[in-house]
Amino acid sequence: MGRGVDVIVWINGTFGAGKTSTARELTGILPDSTLFDPELIGDALRVLLPRKRLAEVCDYQDLPSWRRLVVDTAAAMLAELGGVLVVPMTLLRQEYRDEIFGALAARRIPVRHVLLAPAETILRGRIATREEPGEPQDVDLRVRQWAYDHIPAYQHALGWLTADAHVIDNGALSVRETAERIAEAVRTEAAPVCDIVQTPEPTRETVASGVLLFDDQDRVLLVDPTYKAGWEFPGGVVEAGEAPACAGVREVAEELGLVLDRAPGLLVVDWERPQPPGYGGLRLLFDGGRLSDGAAARLRLPGPELRAWRFVTETEAAGLLPQHRYERLRWALRARERGRPLYLEAGVPVG
Repeated sequence: MGRGVDVIVWINGTFGAGKTSTARELTGILPDSTLFDPELIGDALRVLLPRKRLAEVCDYQDLPSWRRLVVDTAAAMLAELGGVLVVPMTLLRQEYRDEIFGALAARRIPVRHVLLAPAETILRGRIATREEPGEPQDVDLRVRQWAYDHIPAYQHALGWLTADAHVIDNGALSVRETAERIAEAVRTEAAPVCDIVQTPEPTRETVASGVLLFDDQDRVLLVDPTYKAGWEFPGGVVEAGEAPACAGVREVAEELGLVLDRAPGLLVVDWERPQPPGYGGLRLLFDGGRLSDGAAARLRLPGPELRAWRFVTETEAAGLLPQHRYERLRWALRARERGRPLYLEAGVPVG
């Protein structure tokens, strides 16, 4: 594969699935391929970050800096080397997959997602016999127990993993055979490029419009994007020369197949401060009104941008939305009750 078709082959699977050894073997099979192990990013952060910050997380994947650096490093390596980047890394949390793959898609970097899925009995056998440096008692506690503890999380994630990735049961395969299976799946495109929306990364502050839609119980509709972590409101970035309310109407039609019969009323204008790598900007929320049961039943997810939608109470929304979006929603609901829009800065009313 040449510079024109740079791609990432992401090898997923729980601990003991054989990701790293397979990835090394795969780089010897696929032309112009390079190994990138995100474990190295975690190792670096353990040195770079203060102990207090590290103590706040159980896994370095929970660090936003790790997820950001994985994307930045992968993009930098592909820009310098081209070809195929082989990435062996366990991703069991769907929101982290969304964030990482979505950020790669925003940089126009396609990802072919492969899941190594041997049976649990084989996994446990591999974990028990895996050789690791150090005293046996320390290895049992530090490595083996960690791996065993992640098997339930892996089983819980299999639902979305098997729907998202090309699955290879490598329980009876050698490392070489597994790598050859992946190489063939990449060549024949049996392992397709992940169907994820490519939202270009902003290069300056943006204006975005969201539309709140309600059911007959006054629950608000949220959507689950495939390209970033956390639930969201229907809506998106206002295009050049487009009125913000019209942008909200357009996005609702594109995302949900719903054509609003009137212009939505403004609820909130929120200034979002820049937080690198984001540029921030103005975030507007509009009131799209109450949907009838029939209209709600006709909602559709036309493309790869959204995974699901649901009506939720304000309390339920607090557990789904990132904090800054929840604050925006909370004040939008208060504005709806009071019948007048509010101006916020970073989620806090001003004036």
